[in-house]
Amino acid sequence: MNEEMLRGLTERRTNRAFAPEQISDEELHKVLAAGMNAPTAKNGQSPIIIAVQNPEEVAAVNALNAKFTLNANPYYGAPTILLVLVPRGFPLGDLDGAAVLTNLCNGAYAVGLASCWINRPQFMFETNEGREMLKRWGVEGDWRGVGSVAVGHPAAPDPEAKPRKENYCYIVK
Repeated sequence: MNEEMLRGLTERRTNRAFAPEQISDEELHKVLAAGMNAPTAKNGQSPIIIAVQNPEEVAAVNALNAKFTLNANPYYGAPTILLVLVPRGFPLGDLDGAAVLTNLCNGAYAVGLASCWINRPQFMFETNEGREMLKRWGVEGDWRGVGSVAVGHPAAPDPEAKPRKENYCYIVK
């Protein structure tokens, strides 16, 4: 039994406090490897992951995401934003994308980074501005946003876990 892995899966928390310094290439590639090895329908590997680290592009992604929320800084100052997209029309895309997003968060935790799953790419990349971003980044094809992950070095300790709700699990034997 891999107790360390189980501990990581149960102790990982969303952390919205990021230090300004960029993560290393080694950390980034480890987090991306976790995402790329998420389970997908029939191992079709439908999602793509876009790692945005250029400060001007991070600011542009922040600004576009902010158009769909009241939060003016929806990525909480994280220096790296990981965007997960799937082919438009693929019926299992949201499920595949969610598995990738989960693995990205767990991968970040495993290398000592803070992470926060952020929604709204499903709206961002439906806009002309979002489609222009993809084009500018060299992403070809007809893609639909699923979610994103803010990643960086933690600027504060992870928050304490909230108690799990009653009746979260039902066991049928």
